[in-house]
Amino acid sequence: MTVVEDFLNPAAMAIPKEGYFERVEGPYGPAFPKTPANYGFSLLAKVIPGREATVRAHGETIEAAIKANPTFLAPLKLHYLRWLVFPIGDDLYFMYQGIFDTDFDKYTEDAVELFKLSGLTTVFENLEGFPTDWKTNPAAFVRFCRDHQVSSFLEYSEYPYVSTDEIKKALRLKTALSAALDQLQ
Repeated sequence: MTVVEDFLNPAAMAIPKEGYFERVEGPYGPAFPKTPANYGFSLLAKVIPGREATVRAHGETIEAAIKANPTFLAPLKLHYLRWLVFPIGDDLYFMYQGIFDTDFDKYTEDAVELFKLSGLTTVFENLEGFPTDWKTNPAAFVRFCRDHQVSSFLEYSEYPYVSTDEIKKALRLKTALSAALDQLQ
């Protein structure tokens, strides 16, 4: 599938059930396509019983890390993250949704490296089946993510195919132009 990168017109892409249009092997499995929203994944996994408070507290840990260092997650080239905890029957599940500029495998490898270097743990440690050796075995981390990936079947973006760097550049330009215009008044 050819992607036309026209950021001026909103775009939507319906995605086959498999999560890709053509199977192209990446380092850890099929490469997921770039969509108008860029790259991303949604992970759904069961929370280890009794760990809901720990999962929720991890949100505060990430918030504090960003307050202390606003560029903490910058290596991941994230557009956004969304975390949800919800019941299914008698069990509690965690959903991770993220949109970012790099492909799935690079993103997960970069996440392992980021958390190893920072000393923080990942919220995924509270999910059933998550590998205990994730810090030394990025392939196991990626395999867990792939095994729990729930592929979207539609992705939409108001500003398709635009990277985080391009967005920040445009906002810096806007700020500079506003300041210049203010000087003229």
